[in-house]
Amino acid sequence: MADYPKLVRDGIPALIAANGQTCRTRIMDEEEYIRELRAKLHEELAEYLREDNDGQALEELADLLEVIQALAVTHGGDSGILEQIRADKAERRGGFKERILLLRVESRG
Repeated sequence: MADYPKLVRDGIPALIAANGQTCRTRIMDEEEYIRELRAKLHEELAEYLREDNDGQALEELADLLEVIQALAVTHGGDSGILEQIRADKAERRGGFKERILLLRVESRG
């Protein structure tokens, strides 16, 4: 038996049961849920940063996206709103496709 006090995907308890095991769970209140989502964001980011394999890196990015979308809901948004904000920023300021590294900004005068 092992203790896992951490946020898991909704289908994990069913997968555990299908594997012939039992688990205990509880539903978190909103404050704890946000705190656990933020912890999960750090966890998934760390996993992505350790990954060298492109396929696995994409898996970790998908996990990050799932957590980010859940966090968006806690802030009154959703994936559509996030995409609109992203697109608006990209239109005003550009994206990251051109690989620009800013080296220095000098004041005029």
